[in-house]
Amino acid sequence: MKQQRIILETGTGTDLYGLDYTKAAIRAVNDAIRHSSLTLFSELGLDHKMMTVKVTIGVQDPSALDTARIAAELPRGNAQVSAVQGGQNIPSADGTTASVIAIAAIEAYYPIDQSAYKLSS
Repeated sequence: MKQQRIILETGTGTDLYGLDYTKAAIRAVNDAIRHSSLTLFSELGLDHKMMTVKVTIGVQDPSALDTARIAAELPRGNAQVSAVQGGQNIPSADGTTASVIAIAAIEAYYPIDQSAYKLSS
């Protein structure tokens, strides 16, 4: 069966003082997953362990992310986290630090047998 994207959710997270990209990314992931309630697993009897969750995090310094810590934030599915250039750094007024903004895109994929469904007329 082909993996089909069943969910797309986005979130934003910040670290205001510590230049901690992972903290900002975790906050972005938590923001995104709090916008969703995946009742389809219990309602349809689906196994959430078969779900693949692809997380893309945009920050100014992707190499600074701890992707394993970010993946640990996901309550269901098999997480795959990738870091890309994005987000934003806002320098402090005195230029000694910056606030970090991370953007998260979370896509959930599930193997769907399309032959089991049809559009009604």
